[in-house]
Amino acid sequence: MSEQLNLFENPEDSIQREMETLRAQLRRYNRMYYESGGGSEVSDLEYDRMMKRLETLEETYPELKTPDSPTVRVGGGTIDSLPEVVHRTVMLSIKNEYEPAGVLKFAEDVAKKLPGETVEWVMELKIDGVAMALIYEEGILVQAVTRGDGRKGNDVTHNVRTIPDVPLRLEQGDPRFPIPPRLEVRGEVYMTNEGLSHLNGIQKAEGKELYANPRNAASGSVLLKDAKICALRPLKMFCHSVGETESLPCRNHWEFLEAVRSWGLIPTPDVRLYRNVAEAIQFCEENLESLFDYDFEVDGFVLKVNDFAQREKVGRTPKYPKWMVALKFQKYEAVTRLRNITVQVGKTGVITPVAELEPVELAGTVVSRSSLHNAEEIQRKDIRIGDYVVVEKAGKIIPHIVRSEIHRREKELSPYVFPTQCPVCHSPLAQDEGGVYIRCTNAHCPARWNEKILYFCSRDAMNIKGLGDKLGQQLMEKGFVRTYADLYHLSERRVEILSQLERVGEKLLGNLLEQIEQSKGRGLARLLNALSIPHLGIETATLLALRFQSMQALQNATLEAISAVDGVGEIIAQSVWKFLHSEEGEKILTELAAVGVNMDFVDEFGRLAALHAAQETLPLTSKTVVVTGKLERFTREEIEARIRQLGGKAASSVSSKTCFVVAGKDAGSKRTKAEQLGIPILTEEAFLETYS
Repeated sequence: MSEQLNLFENPEDSIQREMETLRAQLRRYNRMYYESGGGSEVSDLEYDRMMKRLETLEETYPELKTPDSPTVRVGGGTIDSLPEVVHRTVMLSIKNEYEPAGVLKFAEDVAKKLPGETVEWVMELKIDGVAMALIYEEGILVQAVTRGDGRKGNDVTHNVRTIPDVPLRLEQGDPRFPIPPRLEVRGEVYMTNEGLSHLNGIQKAEGKELYANPRNAASGSVLLKDAKICALRPLKMFCHSVGETESLPCRNHWEFLEAVRSWGLIPTPDVRLYRNVAEAIQFCEENLESLFDYDFEVDGFVLKVNDFAQREKVGRTPKYPKWMVALKFQKYEAVTRLRNITVQVGKTGVITPVAELEPVELAGTVVSRSSLHNAEEIQRKDIRIGDYVVVEKAGKIIPHIVRSEIHRREKELSPYVFPTQCPVCHSPLAQDEGGVYIRCTNAHCPARWNEKILYFCSRDAMNIKGLGDKLGQQLMEKGFVRTYADLYHLSERRVEILSQLERVGEKLLGNLLEQIEQSKGRGLARLLNALSIPHLGIETATLLALRFQSMQALQNATLEAISAVDGVGEIIAQSVWKFLHSEEGEKILTELAAVGVNMDFVDEFGRLAALHAAQETLPLTSKTVVVTGKLERFTREEIEARIRQLGGKAASSVSSKTCFVVAGKDAGSKRTKAEQLGIPILTEEAFLETYS
């Protein structure tokens, strides 16, 4: 009977119940996150989705909105055991977006409020810490207050005074920025992953509760009653915003960060300034993986309008400033045991340590290996074989080991000792001068050559289809291929190969030999890239090929002439010049020329390019082109190569620097982004008509 009655239920009653449920859940998650220092039962992404749903319902049914809704309140509440302080200026939250399109829309809304004005954007790291306000009077720290619910927070001055990054007295540095009589600086108190590992080790030894992550550890520490205990916690602080301040000597955020630094505070690192938000978004997308290089938790990027006067015009909601947005990524994390650490030898001799893990599911895939990058990384994170480690993915990219769970060590584990000899040829290893990489010193190391040969055959190099890892390894293990030139002598050893290699028949071998023969005509750009010259990639190799047109001309060029090519830096030029004039380089080129490899500039379609040597005469010189969607006349590699041959740059993402987009069928977000930015979009046919 009750089910039948529900069919006739007033829809508004159902909506009201959903809103009440959402409010109750969001309040609970807020208390867990902000007040107890505990972990949340939902991910940031799910929390934001729930908040977005509640905001939408409240906009649709404003009569059902309540004054204490989580949509108009910031963060959590306060702790009864610590004094409460009312913020003179509300400490607002940040609007979160998980897709670039959302950030672009946000920036468009800002531009509408500032018609005819140029908007500069400051991009900062989004530190996953505890929001804190520092209040200085006449340069003396008088109070430190948590964000709380945004309107009032807890006085934690006694604990913040113990943080080494927070000066008790400001210093008058840059004369352009006199210290205001009253200054409120806001930022994030945080703990590094290394700090958390050691803290949890101490907590375990003392029989105390362990912290789940660095943010929880930082939150629990600043809310302690006893400052002596807090002083033992490895807390740090970055500053990123200004609160209620008298006579601030800054017109914009960039100047404010300069002032903060001059006064002895530490601003958020690696801040960037952009005149176009699309360029900032492009940087965020291209540098997501670099966030793992930091030892503190970063869960995205924050974009802020730089000019303070423009911020006032743009305004705010009760919860968010309308001039600031975060581009966040979803993090996936798991804990597993480190079984072993092995090392790999790369094509340039770099020895890369690899973590061999007990398989664990992460973001829908099973992870059993993860790069440890270099010896310094292992030492800094104190990672030992047998440890439980935290493995993380961000945005479903390559997994990384964040930290070792030192407190879970069941016995004393020995620190990892990096090898001193190459694991393959046993030659001595040497660390780069002034760098972190350790390399095999043997230029003829078989492992180096195996990697170099596989790369020589790869798509962006000589594009020898069919010679993948398995077949390539067999050919090298049996001694058929030890140098690049050996590939071109395989046809002479056809009978031996068929008799000695597993699962290699006449058809497979015939196709491979045909691909090898065709690769002779790939041309100068691909050949340069294929040679594993340090620092040289396909883009720069193409620039050199366009400029010099032949290997002979490039060998005859001076170091200064190579450096003068637009887009070729001094380091790359030195590396190329050194290779071309080394005994090994000359030997390789002589051998390849002897087997008939073409060393002139060739276009992707097998014809000697009838293009001018001077790159500035090419139709796409200095222009950036993006290709998206399914093409009918080209493969993606072919059209991007064509763009490079015409002097252009084939980019992977759309920005304000994009000249035009070539869009095929089912073009998605890149086309949408181009339309939003007003960038011309060409069909495949239009591209061919214009640049045939």
